[in-house]
Amino acid sequence: MINVFQPSLGEAELAAVAEVFASNWLGSGPRTRAFEEQFADHLGVDADQLLFTNSCTAGLFLAAELLELGPGDEVVMPSVSFVAAANAVAATGARAVFCDVDPRTLNPTAEHIEQALTDRTRAVVVLHFGGDPGEVAAIARLCRARGVPLVEDAACAVASTVDGRRCGTFGDIAVWSFDAMKVMATGDGGMLHVRDPELARRARVLAYHGLARPSGYASARVSSRWWELDVTDFGRRVLGNDLTAAIGTVQLRRLPEFVERRSAVAAAYDTLLADAEGVRLPLRPAAGRTSSHYFYWVQLDPAVRDRVAATLLERDIYTTFRYPPLHRVPAYGTDHPELPGTDEAAESTLLLPLHQALTDEEVATVARELRAAVAHHAAPARV
Repeated sequence: MINVFQPSLGEAELAAVAEVFASNWLGSGPRTRAFEEQFADHLGVDADQLLFTNSCTAGLFLAAELLELGPGDEVVMPSVSFVAAANAVAATGARAVFCDVDPRTLNPTAEHIEQALTDRTRAVVVLHFGGDPGEVAAIARLCRARGVPLVEDAACAVASTVDGRRCGTFGDIAVWSFDAMKVMATGDGGMLHVRDPELARRARVLAYHGLARPSGYASARVSSRWWELDVTDFGRRVLGNDLTAAIGTVQLRRLPEFVERRSAVAAAYDTLLADAEGVRLPLRPAAGRTSSHYFYWVQLDPAVRDRVAATLLERDIYTTFRYPPLHRVPAYGTDHPELPGTDEAAESTLLLPLHQALTDEEVATVARELRAAVAHHAAPARV
């Protein structure tokens, strides 16, 4: 099977894990802090503004708590988003208000966001689809002008930039994902960035049971009764740990080579499929923007898209569509405006395999089989 996503792990990651085993400390500790510091350098931010969490989803739920969302509040987000973002909003009693996206880029424009804003809007959440930054800079300016916090779901955009500035540093809060399918992987894990220093400190408290000062050995040098609890918030435990952080530090070092290879795969698809009839290729990022190349998607006639995907699966090529539109999910209500760009994209878009472990031969196979499947299903039925 040629997988649509696949991590790249090797001896360096195994050696890092072995070091953690040898230290006899698997929990959140020095390697967790080192990973936060190195990721802060990657972003160009203060390490005190970052928190390594056990998932990107945990970061989204923390963001909703930090913003103190609740019943009567609205949060604007593109319908083409991962379910975790909408769940984080809905869990507070607030309402997700879904906006449209450009049908080619699957990212919202600043105009799409603005059209969905009301006097009840308490926050905006944007996803960088497939690693393309989209109009995040313009959206950030709009949010600042309206006094609305911006949350960047940068799960797909670990290396994406706009004019040299990393995605995840435009908004007030941002999250990244390091799950097993992402560009860099720790198995599970995520990073939270909070621009406001006071909110960043509160995030760290909420991420560890709401304790202002952890009990136990870490507190033994600062308190004569280190076993006592000081609960200032009602939090959960969503911290990352030294085991996954050790993998993350290696993956972060390898990130440039990962993105370089993914870029080469995307360029190869562009060349191999340039004249493929019935196949529309993705737009390249606009000037000044760089992508992490998390997705490579083509757009097909909706009448054949699903059949093409089924044929490719029969030929051991896994394709998919991310992300099914959330405005069609009954759990988030049924009172949504028409979103024509979203609907068009959802019916025509197909993600091809894209990861750094793909060989040139596999890329050529995917392109060849896609051409054949589209031609087969597009051919008129014989009488």
